Amino acid sequence: MYEEALSAADAVAAQHMYADEGLAVLGRELAGAPPTLALTVARGSSDHAASYFAYLAMQRLGVPVVSLPMSLVTLHHAPLVVKGQLAVALSQSGQSPDLIDTMSRLAAAGARTVALVNKHESPLAAACEWSLPLCAGEEKSVAATKSYIASLSAVARLVAHWQGDAALLQALDQLPAQLQQACRQDWSAAIPVLSQAERIMVVGRGLGFAVALEAALKFKETCAIQAEAFSGAEIKHGPMALIDEGYPLLVFAPRGPEQQGLIDLAAEMRGRGARVLLAAPDTVPSRDLTLSVADDAALDPLLAIQSFYLMAAQLSEARGLNPDTPRHLSKVTRTH
Repeated sequence: MYEEALSAADAVAAQHMYADEGLAVLGRELAGAPPTLALTVARGSSDHAASYFAYLAMQRLGVPVVSLPMSLVTLHHAPLVVKGQLAVALSQSGQSPDLIDTMSRLAAAGARTVALVNKHESPLAAACEWSLPLCAGEEKSVAATKSYIASLSAVARLVAHWQGDAALLQALDQLPAQLQQACRQDWSAAIPVLSQAERIMVVGRGLGFAVALEAALKFKETCAIQAEAFSGAEIKHGPMALIDEGYPLLVFAPRGPEQQGLIDLAAEMRGRGARVLLAAPDTVPSRDLTLSVADDAALDPLLAIQSFYLMAAQLSEARGLNPDTPRHLSKVTRTH
């Protein structure tokens, strides 16, 4: 896990060479005949990448994006009216039957189907009109790292081409070097706080919420910590009742209009006795963990999760676990 997380920059650099042309063609097609709705089809870490795509596409393009519950298609055979709309599947292996069946049925209903998949020669790729590689290479660790970052990068490239945003594309070209810099951030302060933890809340908002979701999953997968992700706007709508003296919170506060609210939330939770780990750029004096920044703030979440992954692998070992072989899990998950 640790070594593969370190190689995420190489995957993102490879996309520029091997995936960007296809993403550009697709982006131009979508710009020329825009869908009025987009569906995402994914599970696990890939679904968290889909959450990032949804927020970015809605924020920059105004196209509503919905995460499709696959059972509507695979079990209930719902007659979805999707002709001409966009359906995007994200997957590392491209082998799960529910993803393949869902995309096949959506294609039959007239949707424009796209697979963003790490295993380019896979049943999911074959089921879709468009198949574009994540370029992450072989991923041996059960816990996805570089393929998640590659997924975020790929959907950001797609949105940039769709929107014709040259500045975002240029920022993506600078991302590999910034990912390498994010690997050098020292997050060791989190390990003594979390080495004996049994539970944690992970908080984010906006584009950063996709990172909170992913971090919570990795805490569960690799560290056996009961972790839940919440939007910073939702904490006071019930979850705050769980917080008592010493309750750990990891708060991601990257740049953006949501940042100040997350900083204020961290301060309030500290006042209630919580043990807060605030991850923020070095311009935030109250931070506990430092976030690297990209040339475009929309890419900051990729740098945040890069730093987190390395800490999570070390935390797993500090808790006496092996992050490469989580209990009861396998690399390829086949759900129906």
